[in-house]
Amino acid sequence: MALPDSETIVAKDAEVDALARLEERIQKAVALVNRLRDERDEAVAELAAARVAAEEAGARAARFSDELEALRSERHQVRGRIEKLLGHIDQLGAA
Repeated sequence: MALPDSETIVAKDAEVDALARLEERIQKAVALVNRLRDERDEAVAELAAARVAAEEAGARAARFSDELEALRSERHQVRGRIEKLLGHIDQLGAA
């Protein structure tokens, strides 16, 4: 049996090195894909939370708007009653 010549050994070493580099690049690509998937999942979760918060803020704003309108109406009624009472007081003073 003949021993492999140095060119054959160098060629096989080059193939092994090329395969090792390719394997390393594939592992890096897999790690990158996994990291990007995790980031995407996190972004989707944040978006869902932001949508819920926006809906809650909208509901609060609607409640505040309704409450503000009720307070304005109440203020208008109180003002009318006070003006009416002041009118009665003026009539008492004129009499």
